[in-house]
Amino acid sequence: MPLESAHALYRSNSPRQHGAMEFSTPPVDLDVVRLYRLNRLREQLKARDYGGLLLFDQINTRYATDATNMQIWSSHYETRCVFIPTDGPVVLFDYANHPHLAEDLPGVDEYRVMPSFYYFTAGPHAETRARQFGDQIADLMAKHSGGNKRLAVDRLSHLGTDAIRAQGIEIFDGLEVAELARAIKSEEELTLMRRAVEVCEAGVAAMRDALEPGITENALWAKLHEANIRLGGEWIETRLLSSGPRTNPWFRECSMREIERGDMVSFDTDLIGPYGYCADISRAWVCGDKPSDEQRRLYAMAYAQIQHNKSILKAGKSFREVVEESWPIPEEFLSNRYGSALHGVGLADEYPSIKHKADFPIKGYDGVLEAGMTLCVESFIGVAGGKEGVKLEEQVLITEDGIEQLSRYPLEESWL
Repeated sequence: MPLESAHALYRSNSPRQHGAMEFSTPPVDLDVVRLYRLNRLREQLKARDYGGLLLFDQINTRYATDATNMQIWSSHYETRCVFIPTDGPVVLFDYANHPHLAEDLPGVDEYRVMPSFYYFTAGPHAETRARQFGDQIADLMAKHSGGNKRLAVDRLSHLGTDAIRAQGIEIFDGLEVAELARAIKSEEELTLMRRAVEVCEAGVAAMRDALEPGITENALWAKLHEANIRLGGEWIETRLLSSGPRTNPWFRECSMREIERGDMVSFDTDLIGPYGYCADISRAWVCGDKPSDEQRRLYAMAYAQIQHNKSILKAGKSFREVVEESWPIPEEFLSNRYGSALHGVGLADEYPSIKHKADFPIKGYDGVLEAGMTLCVESFIGVAGGKEGVKLEEQVLITEDGIEQLSRYPLEESWL
């Protein structure tokens, strides 16, 4: 099927993609999602004999409570956190007294204003306020953790860590708890993720419609942002779109460069859509003219890598087995390979990160694929010193027998 026909067919089969979507009503009962996620965290706490969990990472606080307050801004400072006893009431510490932000959330039992101790707000009083916070955490542990002084913490500065340890509390890795909890999605979560993918691909379609010689990389990327916000999404974590000679090597973010006729354009959405779920897909197009023979060759290699690595996935397979069976990257593309072959995805990129065979002995770790995991299958193909590169990525659900593909915006199969 010709390229433009494939994109036209996608649009015609997706009538809600261009502004007709109704997102005022959640597609699932959000309280079911919220309580499932809180229970997943508590299962991990019980498995490790921890008395509680303290979460500062705003992705993790979102997962635990679904309470949000200026998430990007709050990621800069230790100003919001959640305390979760293994058995007992959940306490949300917020940046100021705005209890209406946690109204009707079934996983929040108590709302407090946090004695913030980062220097911007505390200045010379930082250590004193950190001790106040440590006192509160110790008191919560004493009341609700049955004498268990083992506390998991995901992210915390030395001031906060020292203040809690001064109370005789042992601190363990809360990121492990959160990452393993988030890895398995409920059916309701998958419904929300499909909604996020749908919104993302509406933005991708708008980008495709806008791609023409003379548009800047930033202006093209803005089409994705606009669709995401208009259709209920939240933010985009990166700015990974580049064109022509800026596509190789990968990881240049978008700029004011004007895209020229015949340029390869590659991008990675990294989009946080409705209800906080991530849609992380990558596509590569050529602006204007048909692709050159070299552009076709690069694309064919990226396509082959994606298709092969999707085909070997199923529940019960170890990460090591996936790595051993993965697509062998030709030597000419090896030095510019993407940082991982696959990675988990949920409210953001998450566990696991499965490395390429060349990196697995040093950077990799083993584990097992489980039904309910959602993964992104990655490829970047570019020759060291070459002019252009191709970035492709698909989002999939692991099932007992293989995968269900969640992303569906068409690839350029007419180039193959």
